[in-house]
Amino acid sequence: MFTLFALSLFLLTPATAQLANVYSSCSRPNVVALAFDDGPYIYQSQLMQMFKDAGIKGTFFFNGQNYRCIYDDASVSSVKAAYAAGHEIGSHTWRHADLATLTSNQINDEMARVELALKRIIGVTPALMRPPYGNYNDLVRKVSAMRNQSLITWDFDSGDSIGSTAQQSIAAYGALANRRPSSVLTLNHETYATTVGAVIPAAINSLRNAGYHFVTVSECLGIPAYQSISEPQSRTADWVCK
Repeated sequence: MFTLFALSLFLLTPATAQLANVYSSCSRPNVVALAFDDGPYIYQSQLMQMFKDAGIKGTFFFNGQNYRCIYDDASVSSVKAAYAAGHEIGSHTWRHADLATLTSNQINDEMARVELALKRIIGVTPALMRPPYGNYNDLVRKVSAMRNQSLITWDFDSGDSIGSTAQQSIAAYGALANRRPSSVLTLNHETYATTVGAVIPAAINSLRNAGYHFVTVSECLGIPAYQSISEPQSRTADWVCK
């Protein structure tokens, strides 16, 4: 079926197609945005308690179906709890596919399905999308622009998803604090027990001692986190991952 979305992409030429903004660093000085990919997952409640104790708000870029299905009861509870606690929620696409390898319709599907899930569960449509692996091309930016989303990457990677040990990640955060860049936009993953249990507590201590203030991604960029905010929906039979 030739969908309206497909038609709109067909009508866009390279000269006229809008490209979504891509942000890889904060625009505000003296701030750190602690951001986490690949959830919701089992260590999130531990992470949120740590944030509560430290007086910090974080940013969670959620998948629809990666480590867990976002419609599972435990995942729904996790998403609701993060949002209710004042943490920021963004899109990390549905199944963590490399968007730069997909067609326009496939890219749109990856974005639309997780946006629908977040709209159902907490009533928000995210304005921020972190592309899996940080990979994107102009087609990804075109589809993102049509969906009124900005792309978010990072300027500091804790290394947890590429084999760094907890000790190496802690050392990297310590070196970062010693370098003292103007601001920091991070990449971490809530799916690693060592990240949540060891790395982030040490990172908070190092960065706070360096004089940084902790903010969400939208706050560090000075842009809206959500396109719309409304009431969450009640669960129906079509809240499934397939």
